[in-house]
Amino acid sequence: MKSRYLLILGLSSLLMVGCVPEVSKNQANESPIAVNASVPVSSTQVKALANSAQSPDSTAIKSGTFVSGEHTTQGKVSITTKDGKSFLELDESFKTSESGPDLVVILHRSDNVINSTKPPSYPLQNGDYFILAPLQKYSGAQTYAIPNNIHLADYKSIAIWCRKFNATFGAASLSQ
Repeated sequence: MKSRYLLILGLSSLLMVGCVPEVSKNQANESPIAVNASVPVSSTQVKALANSAQSPDSTAIKSGTFVSGEHTTQGKVSITTKDGKSFLELDESFKTSESGPDLVVILHRSDNVINSTKPPSYPLQNGDYFILAPLQKYSGAQTYAIPNNIHLADYKSIAIWCRKFNATFGAASLSQ
């Protein structure tokens, strides 16, 4: 287990060093943060990312409301664009159970994840989803950068999923 954390720490350091030239190219008040599923994100980075994505010049392209699956999950989600980059935003009303040991935010190909799976855990099939990032917090507003190589038209919903137990806590179908 210690080796895993050392590896993550080492990779994080390499990523930070690799990003230094990018920081100098940007304006002082902008933050070039990319959320990566394998690298922990600090609360300072989350706030900077949230501020950059939720500015007045961002445009919502899809949105939805969470329905509960394995555990009570509620709130609204939207996919926005700003300066050619896409972001997934959970609003202030978002809330899910703290029972999951390995919760992640995923993009899913189905337009109705909960009804296309079986209770009680609502398990997912490999190839039907893309893991965007670990869930930052169990409630409140949060923002996740969507990689540029993701074709958003292929994904019709968002879900909060427990990777360890293949349990879908909740999902939101996206509409325009």
